[in-house]
Amino acid sequence: MIKFKDGFFWGSSTSAEQSEGRLENDGKMLTVWDKFFSDSPYKFHDNIGPETTSTIYKHFKEDIKLLKQTGHTAYRTSISWARLIDDKGNINQKAVTFYNSYFSLLKENGIKVFVNLYHFDTPLYIQEKYNGFVQKETVKLYAKYAKTCFELFGDLVDSWFTFNEPIVSVECGYLLQYHYPLEVDSKKAVQVAYNIALASALAVKEFKKLNLKSKIGIILNITPSYPRSNNEFDVKAAHIADLFATNSFLDPCVKGEYSKDLVEILKKHDLLPSYTEEELKIIKENTVSFLGINYYQPLRVCAKANLPNDNAPFMPTYYYDSYVMPGRRINKYRGWEIYPHALYDIAKNIQNNYGNIEWFVAENGMGVEDESRFKKDGIIQDDYRIDFIKQHLVELHKAIEEGSNCKGYMHWTFIDCWSWLNAYKNRYGFIELDYNTQKRYIKKSGYWFKELSDNNGF
Repeated sequence: MIKFKDGFFWGSSTSAEQSEGRLENDGKMLTVWDKFFSDSPYKFHDNIGPETTSTIYKHFKEDIKLLKQTGHTAYRTSISWARLIDDKGNINQKAVTFYNSYFSLLKENGIKVFVNLYHFDTPLYIQEKYNGFVQKETVKLYAKYAKTCFELFGDLVDSWFTFNEPIVSVECGYLLQYHYPLEVDSKKAVQVAYNIALASALAVKEFKKLNLKSKIGIILNITPSYPRSNNEFDVKAAHIADLFATNSFLDPCVKGEYSKDLVEILKKHDLLPSYTEEELKIIKENTVSFLGINYYQPLRVCAKANLPNDNAPFMPTYYYDSYVMPGRRINKYRGWEIYPHALYDIAKNIQNNYGNIEWFVAENGMGVEDESRFKKDGIIQDDYRIDFIKQHLVELHKAIEEGSNCKGYMHWTFIDCWSWLNAYKNRYGFIELDYNTQKRYIKKSGYWFKELSDNNGF
């Protein structure tokens, strides 16, 4: 039996935008996702937008019972900036009541409360007035919002997180056109990345002033880069891919400074952001003390086959090509490679190169389409999900035995949730959701997760 250390926590993650829903007169302002869906509903699977979620805002009492039934000892969600603070800067008391009740009930049930402050859900009024995180004014407003959250809910939250997957906001919003504002502007992309790192540091600075008993960290999606071969140019391609995909946030948030190699590349392409020495000092002095890592798939790369076009908008792929490894395992529904060993490599990287900072797996999961095919006797028999988790936990356990400072594992996600452009195409949850009736049904993986948690291993 693989046993994890005492105190290792077991849980799952979600976000406010993907789970809360919207009720009439609940005071929630519009987000960029409401705008995106309103403008282009055809881009969302089955034309389902962010108003159709698992409505935890209404069902959190029922859902916390299900968290207990599935063995959760920790749970991560986020606060909706657009729900908490309106466009005049006023606090929505209905939101305060909801989050107080939500977080209190989690604690009463012995479940650690992990709260993230931003999960791709910029309030629309901030996006339209200040162009989102392109401008420093948004950074100031975010720091004020973070301080408000710490003051309102600081006694209920065990661990705070400033941002979830900030590199996704950068790439998908300003390079690849998957997130609003759907721009292709490498200069803005770099500025947004820098401004988010600064905003995170400012939130940490505000957090430290309050002397709360909780921890503060950031949640990063790590997509480790693997070269096609040991050829020096393949290896160099993987190094540069990592500079963008991993180091761009891991370095400033944990080490307090940027990789010199990354800075040199940005200089070469005239992409350095607008910054001040005072801001760099804030980043240096306000690093995180806890790290959440989201891992789904590796990044396999090779040296460029053709010279890049210097007249095209800059992309990190200026320096590498994607490489499809022959014989790879793949989740055919999502198109992602399944490579559990990367979780071991991530753990060792953090252990060896980032001071062995405390961390946990904040997301790891497998989305599958049309899961009702696997229903037997009223329960979805998602053995594929159980196997997926086991394979990753084997690699994680090996790294912990070798000294990695990993404190827990969180699955994505608890209940099948609305998932951006994917909507409900692929399901990830331990709990099946019928979003038409809002009824919930525990899957086989949910019952298995309870055994995993109770045994602290498998």
